[in-house]
Amino acid sequence: MADRSLEGMALPLEVRARLAELELELSEGDITQKGYEKKRSKLIGAYLPQPPTANGAAVVRCRLQPGEGAPRRMLRSGHIGACDVREAAGRARAASTAGNRPLFYFRFGVDQALPPERRAPVTPASSSRYHRRRSSGSRDERYRSDVHTEAVQAALAKHKERKMAVPMPSKRRSLVVQTSMDAYTPPDTSSGSEDEGSVQGDSQGTPTSSQGSINMEHWISQAIHGSTTSTTSSSSTQSGGSGAAHRLADVLAQTHIENHSAPPDVTTYTSEHSIQVERPQGSTTSRIAPKYGNAELMETGDGVPVSSRVSAKIQQLVNTLKRPKRPPLREFFVDDFEELLEVQQPDPNQPKPEGAQMLAMRGEQLGVVTNWPPSLEAALQRWGTISPKAPCLTTMDTNGKPLYILTYGKLWTRSMKVAYNILHKLGTKQEPMVRPGDRVALVFPNNDPAASMVAFYGCLLAEVVPVPIEVPLTRKDAGSQQIGFLLGSCGVTVALTSDACHKGLPKSPTGEIPQFKGWPKLLWFVTESKHLSKPPRDWFPHIKDANNDTAYIEYKTCKDGSVLGVTVTRIALLTHCQALTQACGYTEAETIVNVLDFKKDVGLWHGILTSVMNMMHVISIPYALMKVNPLSWIQKVCQYKAKVACVKSRDMHWALVAHRDQRDINLSSLRMLIVADGANPWSISSCDAFLNVFQSKGLRQEVICPCASSPEALTVAIRRPTDDSNQPPGRGVLSMQGLTYGVIRVDSEEKLSVLTVQDVGLVMPGSIMCSVKPDGAPQLCRTDEIGELCVCGAATGTSYYGLSGMTKNTFEVFPVTSSGAPISEYPFVRTGLLGFVGPGGLVFVVGKMDGLMVVSGRRHNADDIVATALAVEPMKFVYRGRIAVFSVTVLHDERIVIVAEQRPDSTEEDSFQWMSRVLQAIDSIHQVGVYCLALVPANTLPKTPLGGIHLSETKQLFLEGSLHPCNVLMCPHTCVTNLPKPRQKQPEIGPASVMVGNLVSGKRIAQASGRDLGQIEDNDQARKFLFLSEVLQWRAQTTPDHVLYTLLNCRGTIANSLTCVQLHKRAEKIAVMLMERGHLQDGDHVALVYPPGIDLIAAFYGCLYVGCVPITVRPPHPQNIATTLPTVKMIVEVSRSACLMTTQLICKLLRSREAAAAVDVRTWPPILDTDDLPKKRPAQIYKPSDPDTLAYLDFSVSTTGMLAGVKMSHAATSAFCRSIKLQCELYPSREVAICLDPYCGLGFVLWCLCSVYSGHQSILIPPSELETNPALWLLAVSQYRVRDTFCSYSVMELCTKGLGSQTESLKARGLDLSRVRTCVVVAEERPRIALTQSFSKLFKDLGLHPRAVSTSFGCRVNLAICLQVFKKLRHGMLKEKKKTN
Repeated sequence: MADRSLEGMALPLEVRARLAELELELSEGDITQKGYEKKRSKLIGAYLPQPPTANGAAVVRCRLQPGEGAPRRMLRSGHIGACDVREAAGRARAASTAGNRPLFYFRFGVDQALPPERRAPVTPASSSRYHRRRSSGSRDERYRSDVHTEAVQAALAKHKERKMAVPMPSKRRSLVVQTSMDAYTPPDTSSGSEDEGSVQGDSQGTPTSSQGSINMEHWISQAIHGSTTSTTSSSSTQSGGSGAAHRLADVLAQTHIENHSAPPDVTTYTSEHSIQVERPQGSTTSRIAPKYGNAELMETGDGVPVSSRVSAKIQQLVNTLKRPKRPPLREFFVDDFEELLEVQQPDPNQPKPEGAQMLAMRGEQLGVVTNWPPSLEAALQRWGTISPKAPCLTTMDTNGKPLYILTYGKLWTRSMKVAYNILHKLGTKQEPMVRPGDRVALVFPNNDPAASMVAFYGCLLAEVVPVPIEVPLTRKDAGSQQIGFLLGSCGVTVALTSDACHKGLPKSPTGEIPQFKGWPKLLWFVTESKHLSKPPRDWFPHIKDANNDTAYIEYKTCKDGSVLGVTVTRIALLTHCQALTQACGYTEAETIVNVLDFKKDVGLWHGILTSVMNMMHVISIPYALMKVNPLSWIQKVCQYKAKVACVKSRDMHWALVAHRDQRDINLSSLRMLIVADGANPWSISSCDAFLNVFQSKGLRQEVICPCASSPEALTVAIRRPTDDSNQPPGRGVLSMQGLTYGVIRVDSEEKLSVLTVQDVGLVMPGSIMCSVKPDGAPQLCRTDEIGELCVCGAATGTSYYGLSGMTKNTFEVFPVTSSGAPISEYPFVRTGLLGFVGPGGLVFVVGKMDGLMVVSGRRHNADDIVATALAVEPMKFVYRGRIAVFSVTVLHDERIVIVAEQRPDSTEEDSFQWMSRVLQAIDSIHQVGVYCLALVPANTLPKTPLGGIHLSETKQLFLEGSLHPCNVLMCPHTCVTNLPKPRQKQPEIGPASVMVGNLVSGKRIAQASGRDLGQIEDNDQARKFLFLSEVLQWRAQTTPDHVLYTLLNCRGTIANSLTCVQLHKRAEKIAVMLMERGHLQDGDHVALVYPPGIDLIAAFYGCLYVGCVPITVRPPHPQNIATTLPTVKMIVEVSRSACLMTTQLICKLLRSREAAAAVDVRTWPPILDTDDLPKKRPAQIYKPSDPDTLAYLDFSVSTTGMLAGVKMSHAATSAFCRSIKLQCELYPSREVAICLDPYCGLGFVLWCLCSVYSGHQSILIPPSELETNPALWLLAVSQYRVRDTFCSYSVMELCTKGLGSQTESLKARGLDLSRVRTCVVVAEERPRIALTQSFSKLFKDLGLHPRAVSTSFGCRVNLAICLQVFKKLRHGMLKEKKKTN
């Protein structure tokens, strides 16, 4: 790369060629910057003393302009081109201050072959000022592929029109190549962009298309005759009438330029109206480029030989970009998955909005009152000095008695003290910990509003931004980690708290407060006056008018559980207080009872902020008192003659429940009962019921004032208190069916599927409200359409702290009309409330965006589902009304999940009856199915600090499988209606097929199939037999002494074993017993009640020999007959067993006194004892006439107590055994260890059937033996050098817990699991990943391969949908064996 030191050097061509090669290697990344500088200094070291000349190359640094797209790669030519150096330098200086966009360097050189008098004049200043710079950062930006994509595509589109019939090189060319067709490059007929043009050589104008074709043919003929080329530039920048351009034109007109063109400029935009330089047709002489070794070089304009592989590289890029664009990575794995799902067609009869486009609703003008303070701090100063003894806040204890009275004088002086200590007592004078504008956390309990209020106003006086949060009770509080993330993003390092709260925080053994999960490191600062220093007399807080500085940050929990911080400026804070004062008609010295959380939302705005502005007296009712006495707030209204009360609908509901005709209640003093959750449409029921009960106690209808609010828009609307009792509040009866489609349809109250909503009043003073579509662009809704309410005004939040992207989507919304025109130049704020503006400007809210669930294109609100579930009889079934409703995504659609806490005294029967009623009610009212309804024990769901259910944490527990419900009702068949389409093979190959090596043909990879059993050729002799009984007879004849089963006892020794002939003879004896003693015929059902062992296997094949249908049943537990014996009796009865076979010990147990107390022993079918078998052989062994006849019945009891039975035919049984044999590669010389319960499912098949069909030896280990010897299974696997074993999750868990601390002793006993190739866990329950990982990690030291443990996947109908492939680890194990050898 050239710089200012090389511009005037007369370097030999060899040196210049090497410099060009170094530059190319550096650009391609073959060498580092340091290596490039080192080699370059060696090459030019001998030429450095020579003074520079003005004939060198000038480098112009240009920044990419916004309209230019990708940078243009200007090739070196024999003239400066079309860019005036001074103009380019001016553009570079202008662009250097335009931001942080990457710089691009273009080089313009002067042809060294031209005489000095024929060269374009370049001033020394310009050549020395604009030199090329290379840094490690700029190179990465230059060669990013996305920088050039747009320009390359434009160039390729232009080149397509030329139809060049010239072979383009597709591989990189080496320096050592001979002259070939690929070494030549077609002439560049492209032009610059629209603001660029080429300098014309003479006055003949631009060449025609025929001249362009002549140039192309001339280039082809030159390539055929083997002439070399030197590149020149055909496209250059026209510098708007500059003198340099005309001088260049004169030079070009007098100069003979060879008729060889440069390679296509693939990085330059092309223009439709291009101006090209016409070449003199008379110049046909060509210059031969020198050769260095075997490398053929081309000469650039400044005489530097460059290898032709530069052109080849460009052409390779062109060819690569011409290929079809590779799809995103996810498409390789999804492979048109969306096309597999059934797309539900919209209902043609669904209601659609028909009204006119709504108009923005403007609230009344915010009045100007002369005595309103210029800021909230000024109001505090006024009341603290004028009326210092006026009560500001009264707190209550848990007994309902006044605990503390905070006067305005105390609030003023203590806030000043807090402000002084925050600014001057934290840190040092030189480095204070808190400066004005910093954020601090306010951590105060809900029963101490006075300390929180003092700290809040202390922060305002200190110009510090308070962030009120909840008190972390433990390190694992629900949502506590997200609160910590908010504090960290706000840069909070100091937390203000009270003395009692500080003492109640969790402490480490050393007495320090531990760092909570996800929280930043905090300094806990106690704000009690006894811990603070008194400020000097000359210190006074700086109180100024409200401005746009941040006043406080209110946290908000989103639908996904993340916590955001909403910033509220000081001017918005003051304007909001003024608007509430005007809307509510607040006056001085009024008394307000506040039941709400004083740290956020309505409780903060009315009880802490607006009350101080108007010198009101607030009676704060803590949540702890409300739990003890729900009527406490009503009692305080009567006691203090309060004018205003701030409550929620739940407080009204629990007051109704606790009301017992108390005579001393008088609510006539109330002029305004603010219902904070009036945005919940179901609050109307609490309001109506409360009015009906307490209207006789002096409560007036016009007093109830619901309001709508959100953290972003603060108070959205509130119903004004009026003196006209004849004016009823607004309400509407809306069709639930219409609401799901987002339209308003008035219905009658007689119908069940209706929603009665009440108005939440008018728009706030000084604000403008509109309703926009919830999805897509913020377009205004129609008058009969449900949309998201948006507010424009000064009394709103400003942003989400530190989240500019989310802030723009929420706080900077510009609603547009149907034509796309914005309705206002000022931004609106999304409230997150769904509703509409009704007649008279009344605002109605029907739901929230956070509770919105879109199921099959219809919108449902979580509050509606909750209300329906709670209305189901018995209403008191749900414990304290604690119920959560959310949605999960299944098959690209949302599915509704309901989780509720059931009362402790509820039975399982009551639970399932209630759940069934809930499903029916939701289906009839909302016309939507419920995916899952789960009931959990009382007080087990995660709670919010005020006792509500933490919704996002509950959903996370559900998704993780950690909810631990006591009753579950899954109904996927009622809601999953978009199942995949029928699978069809496609002729073409999809991208997923390419990923697997073109092994799978078909566009849709939505199905998977195993090998076809009928097309596999192997040496399976058992395949010629259709029935297992025939296979056993064949093995008894061919390999009579081959051991099929080995049973181990708890000591690890062989308790019993069976060869082929032994099993055959024993089965014959059992068959004789069934015919002679049981008098059974073929087709009769026989219950086999045996412990895990050999007897069960022999009894099964004895049934097959006589044509009976066996049913394996788990025997009752001797220590728990009362609960286990009824299950045995139920299976025997449901299966209609004609006989029961068992051992003598279990036979006595079934007829014992304990069994008689549990079941009626007289109803047992005939019981046969197989310990004493006859010595006869059957005259004939039964052979089924049809393979589809019944072979055995597979009964199992689900976790919910439901009994299910599966019929297995002879054909299905043989095919199942064959598939397992092929999948697991089972053959007679194999040994497989089995530690499973052999009564149902895959465990029964592996225990009883597979060995007979495949001929391998099964080492049987009863799982019950592990209770006395947990190491039995692993010791057997090690002793018999078993490579493949099957177990259950209970066995794996028993080994993990029982042997966790014995790995060293087991290793000393010689336990070696290195030979285990596959350990398959057989289960129908969910995969327990943590257990399998713990098992693998625990026994890794004993040689267990980490990839050996796997899980079978199956269900009741298909017992082994997916089974571990045994040869999976073969390749990896061979590699390890090679390493060890």
